[in-house]
Amino acid sequence: MIHIPILRAGRSYRSLNTVRVPHIKTGEPLVEVSQANRGLIAKDLLDIALQKEVLGQRSAAELISICKKAARLFATETLPLDGTVQSPTDYIQQVSGTTGMPEALCEQNLFKIQGVLENIDTVLDGLTRGLDLGVLDTGWGTQNGRTLSYVCETDSLGAVLPSNSPGVHSLWVPAIPLKVPLVLKPGREEPWTPYRIAQAFIVAGAPAEAFSFYPTDYAGANEILVRCGRSMLFGGGSTVAPWLNTPRVEIHGPGRSKIIIHEEEQNNWEQYLDLIVESVAKNGGRSCINASGVWVTANGRKIAEALAARLARIEPKPLDHPEAGIAAWANPKSAHGISSLINQHLKEPGATELTTGDRVVELDGCTFLRPTVIWCDDAEHPLANIEFPFPFVSVVEVPSTQLVEAMGATLVATAITEDIMLTQDLIATPRIDRLNLGAIPTNQISWDSPHEGNLFEHLYRQRAFQFG
Repeated sequence: MIHIPILRAGRSYRSLNTVRVPHIKTGEPLVEVSQANRGLIAKDLLDIALQKEVLGQRSAAELISICKKAARLFATETLPLDGTVQSPTDYIQQVSGTTGMPEALCEQNLFKIQGVLENIDTVLDGLTRGLDLGVLDTGWGTQNGRTLSYVCETDSLGAVLPSNSPGVHSLWVPAIPLKVPLVLKPGREEPWTPYRIAQAFIVAGAPAEAFSFYPTDYAGANEILVRCGRSMLFGGGSTVAPWLNTPRVEIHGPGRSKIIIHEEEQNNWEQYLDLIVESVAKNGGRSCINASGVWVTANGRKIAEALAARLARIEPKPLDHPEAGIAAWANPKSAHGISSLINQHLKEPGATELTTGDRVVELDGCTFLRPTVIWCDDAEHPLANIEFPFPFVSVVEVPSTQLVEAMGATLVATAITEDIMLTQDLIATPRIDRLNLGAIPTNQISWDSPHEGNLFEHLYRQRAFQFG
């Protein structure tokens, strides 16, 4: 059986305590993953400053070059996997096998990660707003006639990671050229991607000491969040809630991303259906940047019905089908539980389901949730502003004067409007993390513009600096 070990500052370690993760279709164990206990993590992190020293001996320019080499290795080469090897095809099939992501979507995510690594200089330019990264080598420098100094506020970046989509791992890779070692806790069903990225970096010439990889339980995850000076935490509302007011932990929770359509007399909403479908369903609807709401000022019921008809074309397919676009659920009980929760909320007045066919579908040994559309004529209904990890979307109609306040916190908002007052309100609100003005899908991101937090600002702060 395939085994994924712990990495203790780059050193492979096989634990006596392991977890077997089954194949989603057969139920047979696909991989055995060594587990790190809380004590082991605490012991290792006592020495994390030493790992930072090793990484800090490399220049930013050299680490950027290593990123670009790692991009090719990650996407195209066979890499080590605890005494055996893993080809890109193996990787795609293995990720699909434990997470339920169709192989075609796993391949798309592989290319996404490759793209971030290949374009890491553009990514860093956006994160640092054009800072000459030589400043990180010397601690200070000059830019545009000004003397600048930045200080790193941590010896490591902890990352408590999800299992929903491989592409999310592109968010922490800039830590390496920013000279900060990584302490990674993978999701239970998706240890493959962070481990493979680490191996690609090491083979490309990065210091192995910069990569610690701890599959672990809740207590171990908390140990990482407590002991790392800076961390990223991915998870649902209940997972991230205890850390919401901890500035050293960057939260990546529910996105509740939205499409906003405000038209007075034009009545051109049909031309935006393709944009809405992509925003809702791309990547199997598993990303926080997928739209879970369409908020409109007119024609709400018509838009909801048209959207339901379009999403009904996306049918569950076997995971190896080249056109598969919906992910299966690693835990079928979770799929049935979410479906039951939706049904329970539908008993309350103010919402109508427009989905075609049964929501829960059993196919090829897997459990799927069909794309679901809810028409809400009550903006306060529980289903009006909720997010699930599959193509689920609510269409809500509200007056333009109430829209910004009613729609609440939003990770990504795409606003299609020519109304100056509404545009100004959208720009002014701090409750939108990323605002797209115009017909831009919510899932379309640019490498030079972070959509949720800024990793450079999370790791570094500018300090006053002068010399005589």
